[in-house]
Amino acid sequence: MLQKSDNVRQKAIRTPEGRSGAIRRHPKRARDSVRHAANGIFSGFHSQRHLRIHFVLGALALVAGVVWGLSRAELLILVFAITLVIVFELLNTAVETIVDMVTTAYHPQAKLAKDIAAGAVLVASINAMIVGLLLFMDAERFRAVITTPPRSPHPMHALVAAFGLVVVLLMACKALGGRGRFMHGGVVSGHAALGFCLTTIILLAVPESPLVGALGIFLALLVSQSRVEAGVHSLREVLLGAALGVAVPVFVYKVLPFAVALVTRPLSGGVG
Repeated sequence: MLQKSDNVRQKAIRTPEGRSGAIRRHPKRARDSVRHAANGIFSGFHSQRHLRIHFVLGALALVAGVVWGLSRAELLILVFAITLVIVFELLNTAVETIVDMVTTAYHPQAKLAKDIAAGAVLVASINAMIVGLLLFMDAERFRAVITTPPRSPHPMHALVAAFGLVVVLLMACKALGGRGRFMHGGVVSGHAALGFCLTTIILLAVPESPLVGALGIFLALLVSQSRVEAGVHSLREVLLGAALGVAVPVFVYKVLPFAVALVTRPLSGGVG
């Protein structure tokens, strides 16, 4: 009797299109919750131009923070400001989606809900701009950057910047490819990209520990092989992900400091 009552209750539920639909169950496992959340972020990145802009600017700001030689506390403040903008942009997208699902006609309350959500994004963006001005608009810091010989950034700082840049490039490649989700399918393997990104950071940051590096390479290869054997990615897609995961940390950790020194060398003579 209870089962029949549940079935009747489910039949009474209607979707926005008027079709009957079953009750959606919450994911039972934490892994499913994380996967759904990651897919939500990727869907927002794929569909919302402003969210793509925020992600790209955030990744570039992290790289600039590494080049600028921000301290750990300063970099933490920068990460928090970037995250705040992205979080409010995601919430704004969710509010707009729900409002559009409820009503397609103009309604003052619907407009008010969208305006308030957009206002939250604006406040977070202004906060991020203020944080950026306070952190980067420093004459003494600029003088130190252009006069100091090139050196590798702090490993943890490079890890944060490289990881953020890999995530943005990964979502961009999947969005341009037109298929796949954040960590499943697509033209580039996300598991291979993140695995080799972490391994490359370990190799660059701890060159005196070859055993740790070898273990990281083994784990990254194991993860990549599992994606091919599971049929989620082809060998080409896994190799592209691995190349992306290796190239970004090398760029942030090795190439970028020397490129900045090369560009600022003429300025250092004038400052001196």
